[in-house]
Amino acid sequence: MIRRRPLLGATALCAALTLAACTNSPEAGLPATTPPSSSATPTPTSPSTPTWTDEQLAAIAAARTRYTAARAAVEKALRDPRQISKEPLEKAGNGGAWLTSVIGQIRFQREQGWYLSGTMKTTPISVLSANLELQQPEVRLSNCVDSSGAKTLYRATGKPVPLEGGDGNRRKFASRIVLAPPAEGGAKTWFLIEDKAVGPC
Repeated sequence: MIRRRPLLGATALCAALTLAACTNSPEAGLPATTPPSSSATPTPTSPSTPTWTDEQLAAIAAARTRYTAARAAVEKALRDPRQISKEPLEKAGNGGAWLTSVIGQIRFQREQGWYLSGTMKTTPISVLSANLELQQPEVRLSNCVDSSGAKTLYRATGKPVPLEGGDGNRRKFASRIVLAPPAEGGAKTWFLIEDKAVGPC
């Protein structure tokens, strides 16, 4: 029987609940066409630090708060997948394709008789962007998810589910949070709609 990895394993976080990151740039892999100039003198540059407006800072703070709440709601649902419900996940800030993936994985955990034990740690590393001029304003964050304190257990026996790769990896995630109206209507709020694993942290 083929086993899928549970949500909160480090490798499962990269596969089961995230959208695969891919590069579709037509220029990717093409060689440089302009030879370097032998007379050019490199000019030292300092890394640029974005300067956020007050409005952007408020959006970033709200998006970070919702990201934390959204991930906590998923973790709570995995502690007892038998009680799966879309409403609390949505209210906590999970939405879009991310919410669809979350629901699918929780259902799988329930069918397998698995549940989450322990806790995960998520630390925001940096703000990648804050674009409030879009039709659907968005904030992109880079986060480190440490699943070393979480284990997936069999409900029937309480024993750990044997998982390839283990549960102790730390992974960096690129997260997209957008401002949108809730499904039930009302004022717009921030929703986590994408959480891609992009490598170790």
